[in-house]
Amino acid sequence: MLQAEGYGKTIEKAIENALLELKASREDVDIKIINEGGLFKKAKVIVTISEDAIDKYQKRKENRKAEENVKEIISENSVEEKADKEIKKQEKETVKKEKKEVKAEEKETKKEEKQKEKKEPRENKYLDPKKFLTGLFEAMGKTVTISEVEDESSITYVVEGEELGETIGYRGEAFYAISNLLTTVTKRGDKRIFIDIDGYRARREETLSATARRIANKVAKSGRFYKLEPMNPAERRIIHTALQGDDRVTTLSKGTEPHRYVIVFPKEYKE
Repeated sequence: MLQAEGYGKTIEKAIENALLELKASREDVDIKIINEGGLFKKAKVIVTISEDAIDKYQKRKENRKAEENVKEIISENSVEEKADKEIKKQEKETVKKEKKEVKAEEKETKKEEKQKEKKEPRENKYLDPKKFLTGLFEAMGKTVTISEVEDESSITYVVEGEELGETIGYRGEAFYAISNLLTTVTKRGDKRIFIDIDGYRARREETLSATARRIANKVAKSGRFYKLEPMNPAERRIIHTALQGDDRVTTLSKGTEPHRYVIVFPKEYKE
């Protein structure tokens, strides 16, 4: 092979990769730059052995092949020795495995004996979502009514009452804290558990979905990505969900909590 394509984050890296594939030095090749690379695109080059270096390259290639043949002959002479070592190694591994199995059986037997000794059933550490929320809001001095809205994939506990602003907080900080607490103390089943306080969840989801669609239109028109402000996981999920069916754009979360954010890209960036 007298020619190879090279790819890399930079042109230099692409050249380096092509030279490695050719097993050639830089002074013996001609380099053609196909793509200088950029954001989300790799640089591409084509590296070809120069005409005045072909003979030297072919001779070097033949020398490498001869060295490989010598190594192969040496390797064949040591096959029997390696086979003996492999047999001994397998014997040791077999003994070790048998000892490990015996210990595992002993451990399992002890575990079963301890389970038999336990007569009282384990206490359920999870709480009923509605009872938990009722107690929580009572502790905060709030009189509320809690209803359940259930669909195929989730159950939402709708909390209604007066003067619930402080249970939502600035930009929903208190709301999301209560939501995370509810998820932690209640048992996870087939359906996800959500909370909506005084309609905040529905309003926020509608606002974020509208924002997502507006930004998608802007990105699709300009061809440039758009970085949103940092959001909590629940709000980022709303953005991703709102745009997952939009063929013009794609979304990606970046950064670390609590400063993780969503970027909206034109579709071709992802592809």
